[in-house]
Amino acid sequence: MIPDETVEQVRTAADIVEVISEFVPLKRSGGSWRGPCPFHQGKNPNFSVSPSTASYHCFVCHESGDVFTFVRKRLGLDWPSAVKFIGEKVGIEVIDAPRRAQAPDPNAPNYEALAAAAEWFQRQLLDHEVGRAAREYLESRALDPHAWQRFGLGFAPRDAQALRRYLHSLGIDDARQLEAGLLVLRDGESEPRLRFRGRVMFPIQDELGRHVGFGGRAMGDDQPKYLNSPESPVFQKRRTLYGLHTAKQAMRRAARAIVVEGYLDAIRLSLAGLEEVVAPLGTALTEEQAQLLVRYAGDVFLLYDSDDAGQKATFRSGLELLRAKAKVQVVSLPDGEDPDTFVRKNGRAPMEAQLGHAIDLFDRQVQLLERRGWFADLRHRRSAIDKLLPTIRAAKEPLTRDMYLGRLAEATHLDKVTLAAEADAVPEIERRRSALSGSGGAGALAEGEEPPPFDGPLPEYSGVDEGRIETAPLPPPASDKPVWTPGRKRGYKQGPEWQATNIPPRPRRDEPVERALVRAMLVDRGVAERVAERHPPDAFRDARYRELFDVLLNAPLGDDLEQIAERLSAEAVKALRDLTDAGHYDLEAADIGLSLSKLDARVLELRVDEIRDAMRTASREAQDTLMRERLELEAEMRRLLPMRSPRGKHKP
Repeated sequence: MIPDETVEQVRTAADIVEVISEFVPLKRSGGSWRGPCPFHQGKNPNFSVSPSTASYHCFVCHESGDVFTFVRKRLGLDWPSAVKFIGEKVGIEVIDAPRRAQAPDPNAPNYEALAAAAEWFQRQLLDHEVGRAAREYLESRALDPHAWQRFGLGFAPRDAQALRRYLHSLGIDDARQLEAGLLVLRDGESEPRLRFRGRVMFPIQDELGRHVGFGGRAMGDDQPKYLNSPESPVFQKRRTLYGLHTAKQAMRRAARAIVVEGYLDAIRLSLAGLEEVVAPLGTALTEEQAQLLVRYAGDVFLLYDSDDAGQKATFRSGLELLRAKAKVQVVSLPDGEDPDTFVRKNGRAPMEAQLGHAIDLFDRQVQLLERRGWFADLRHRRSAIDKLLPTIRAAKEPLTRDMYLGRLAEATHLDKVTLAAEADAVPEIERRRSALSGSGGAGALAEGEEPPPFDGPLPEYSGVDEGRIETAPLPPPASDKPVWTPGRKRGYKQGPEWQATNIPPRPRRDEPVERALVRAMLVDRGVAERVAERHPPDAFRDARYRELFDVLLNAPLGDDLEQIAERLSAEAVKALRDLTDAGHYDLEAADIGLSLSKLDARVLELRVDEIRDAMRTASREAQDTLMRERLELEAEMRRLLPMRSPRGKHKP
């Protein structure tokens, strides 16, 4: 007899589309695959295979089942032979033996001890006196008794021996409790003590629903805030996902997986109806966890906290998922929010909307770098590329890798073939760099190891060398600030708010391109967002337009132009009045792309000026290097503005 655990492992590891396609020509049709039915020798594509439910169905003869049913009926196999057949395909050894001849599972005592402990923790939570503080804590997190029961929540009292005595009464001795991670024996102590005390308990179950460990959450100032079970024969954090045993079928139905950071995030989304959610038992996903996820869903949404730690975990998890050939989407919540608080405040529908606005992992990385100006000049563009190459390298699915290279070529204006060669060459280059800094040192990379992945955006870069131009602060608000009295109101579309930097402004200059862009922003707020993705407000030279750009970009949703004016200096208010009184403005006729190209070219012009200055005092060898760079820059400027000369003047 084949153990149920082995059958489940084979079932979850098998790709039903891949198996059936060996016998039936299948073509993708939406979320399923269609072909002629092999059971009634059909000619039309009435036979449907669904990877999300791991099942098949014929709409004519009504044959249906899972991967085992298919091979049994198609090949005439009995049940054990069908499981073995699929097991061979997925690399899992299947042993069919009489039950009496099977060796007992050596981990069964650990599973039993942990299940007994979980039941005891649940009883302590419900105890009128013992569990009062824990119940109050859970209620403060908007978790009611229904949620406690559904997720098996419990409480570990501070009594250092209570659970130990209870398990002794069941015949579970100290050795088993220590091996299961329930007890801890510290150096110098003769008596073991409970690992978890004074904590709300979250039971952790494996893929098959067996208890393998716990997560304990402190209610007060105890540290650490979260404490997991130690590594044991049944519990390895890197191979375990919280909630997978209940989420796996929901993942198949929804054809997606949602990954959050913590237990409470996972519980909150599941209570809201988003049951395809899991949490790693650490910060970022491991290789094993990523492989586990893609068994059930190829599309993975990373829904981590909006803070720096959450952002770093997002990108590190994304790389592991790309290596597992997953499609990775990043969900960005408003600043200060996490999935638990967001769903509590807003409910399921707004969270679904956030999921609907998710963007591809690589697109998100490029977006962050573009928004901070790191594609604006050659030196910083090189640093941005180095940050992005590990993500391209992690993309094991060929089409995804090719799309990422295309996106990077678009952002950097470089040849995709060149970038592909660079992506392949980077690991060896990094190893050479590490060897130069000291072979075997802390910075060295092992054979096959990759450089650090993108773990967040680089610092803000203004687009020019700030030390090269004298700067002056914005004029202080005048007491006689003019009142905003436009000839007529002009509305504009709203868009997401971006965080602007506070870099000292440059001297005011007459900048027609900045005027044109700000005027477009007044008509459509989305223009401000589009410009900010490549050039932040501080890249504007005219202090008035820079201030207008900054305020328009960061103003709360719903503000009209009168409210915008209240945030402006006197000079900026005069500029705003001038822009709105300038007559009709046709946004559709405006060439925003050309204006952005002008800003790109302006950044290159600054570097050309620097090269001109440097060449006056440089050595002959250095002059040759500088001249090559200048020629490259001028060629790039001609590409950006083909009807303009390298110095930006119109050709006759």
